[in-house]
Amino acid sequence: MGSKQRLRIHYHRDFDGMVAAAVLSTVLRELRGEDPTWVSINYDQRTDWAAFGTGERFAVVDFHFHPRAEYWFDHHPTTFLTPELRAQYEPSDRWLWDEKSPSCPPMILNHARERWGYKVPDRFQEMARWSDKIDAARYDNVEEAVFGDRAALRIARALTASPNNDWIDEMVGALSHTDLDTVASRPDLEKVYQRAARNRDRALEQFPPTVEAKLGKVLLYDASSPHIRRERFAPFYHHPDVHYAVGVIPTRAGFHVSAGENPWNPSNTDAHIGQIMETYGGGGHKAVGGANPENLQAARRVAGEIAALLRKALEASPRR
Repeated sequence: MGSKQRLRIHYHRDFDGMVAAAVLSTVLRELRGEDPTWVSINYDQRTDWAAFGTGERFAVVDFHFHPRAEYWFDHHPTTFLTPELRAQYEPSDRWLWDEKSPSCPPMILNHARERWGYKVPDRFQEMARWSDKIDAARYDNVEEAVFGDRAALRIARALTASPNNDWIDEMVGALSHTDLDTVASRPDLEKVYQRAARNRDRALEQFPPTVEAKLGKVLLYDASSPHIRRERFAPFYHHPDVHYAVGVIPTRAGFHVSAGENPWNPSNTDAHIGQIMETYGGGGHKAVGGANPENLQAARRVAGEIAALLRKALEASPRR
């Protein structure tokens, strides 16, 4: 056999996943003699998950468990697609799952420090702190979530208007070599950020007419038109009194059902959005999740069903 095949890191296509890929690629390069490449993935790529990555050496971060991954780190409670996959997982030198972690980068950094003797640079510590804040929606208030201007928030905002997935991969490379402020000051990122900020402003204006119903403290909206911009926290910006928002949005691959709990007005239910989404072929965390039904009609049906489930959960819980 010839020279060792390069390892490819598959990472979830968001700020958390980007930083996780940047961290792992750097650690493996510095400590384990790897020269990894990386490419983003999303839920629409888990079809025939058993065959994923066939013929390549790969790692997976911030995404579903795969038994052939040489390295795997994730924090999603819905990471195991089947009971059989769950049975194959054991924490090891190369695999780690911690559903209590707010995001993936701190897990990798702690593991690398404790298992591999990695000295964590300050820039990665900062990225990990911001990753926790962004992925767990631990913003101080909805204004910071929507209009925050710190470097990490500018990068995360820019992702919503990325020109293509290759550009996101390029940003991972930048994060692996320098700090957040330097990446955020790149001319190409600034250009994308300005487009994303304009999209945000337009999305806030366009959101109110998309509301289909307000089922108690659950907001149901339909933003499936490609002419409607999306802002993740628009429901809670316009309707701060609701506990949950469920909606349909377009993606490059079709239509996505998104559901989330209001970080600034959480419920007292045991409802687990990620587990609910898992029954529709998606996943996520207790407070946020998503799924990709086969078409628009199915997406609208699923959104309505999930909104009804959350409303029932609220009605069954003691009042706040």
